Amino acid sequence: MNRIYNFSSGPAVLPLTVLEQAQRELVDFEGSGMSLMEMSHRGKIFDAIIKAAETNFRTLMGISDDYAVLFLPGGASQQFAMIPLNLLLPGTSADYINTGSWATKAIKEAKIVGDVNVIWDGKADNYMSTPDLAGLRFTANAAYVHLCSNETIGGIRFPEFPKTDAPLIADMSSDIMSRVIDVNQFAMIYAGAQKNLGPSGMAVVVLRKDLAERCPDTVNYFFRYKTHMPEPSLYNTPNTWAVYIFKLITDWAIEQGGVAAIQKWNEEKAAAVYRVLDASPFWKPCANPANRSIMNITWRLETEELEKKFVAEAAAAGLDGLKGHRSVGGIRASIYNAFPMEGITALTAFMEDFAKKNG
Repeated sequence: MNRIYNFSSGPAVLPLTVLEQAQRELVDFEGSGMSLMEMSHRGKIFDAIIKAAETNFRTLMGISDDYAVLFLPGGASQQFAMIPLNLLLPGTSADYINTGSWATKAIKEAKIVGDVNVIWDGKADNYMSTPDLAGLRFTANAAYVHLCSNETIGGIRFPEFPKTDAPLIADMSSDIMSRVIDVNQFAMIYAGAQKNLGPSGMAVVVLRKDLAERCPDTVNYFFRYKTHMPEPSLYNTPNTWAVYIFKLITDWAIEQGGVAAIQKWNEEKAAAVYRVLDASPFWKPCANPANRSIMNITWRLETEELEKKFVAEAAAAGLDGLKGHRSVGGIRASIYNAFPMEGITALTAFMEDFAKKNG
């Protein structure tokens, strides 16, 4: 087997041990004579899997019983719409912090439902930073405050989170479980699974239970959070395979020592790449240093032709997925939780050699 180093922004690298276990269990799950994907989502086997997945996640993230944990379809993009449908009631408004492409998409969906106040917009510096928290001015009696904790395209993150009177909601799709957070600071966090939690097509939602009761009766049942809470995530047939992989990944995360250990590892990986970027003017890192992501590292070179050469030669060397997002160009290394340190060593060695040959 010739495994490359996969720097894709998502769907992204998964732990090799998880992939190997899924491979072993694919056709005959635990001696049942059938695949997990063929089983009833209400059977005993899957019931044990989804309960273990939730328990693991609550343990890793420190989630209390005041919050529901839901596995919902549609990824984070569906949540962009479900949040205002459930919480942006007539006569109210919501505050949004715009730090880039994903926050912009969330704002676009919310404006269809009701009044939105964009209380900070990073467009002036091409979304290369997050706001000074002390300078934020929240709307009195806002229904909620929404932010994206880590923007994959710009490669920026909130190093800390604002303290708000209104319920704070965070799209954590690209840095969920990458660092220790206080879940109790948030009314809701959500994440598409395909970065740190498993395959695409599923979102994990952590929602304070009392918030779900706000939803008006005019919202279709499927799009109400409270519909999915009595039998958690079983109102319709969930993505059973995604839940299974999520369970395996959270098993893996616990084996690594939990989120604190993963954070330390992530910081070491990111620091190694940033050291190379900061060591020579050949590299042109994009993000404001105070807001640099430890999941998505972005940089430019002197010309687009040189960037194309870098990406092509890196791919030939087994370093794939380094092309920046089509909307901004440049180079991006996504190094999520499962990305190995060996891949960082290979990347930094390649970068140093490329700079010598092309500088």
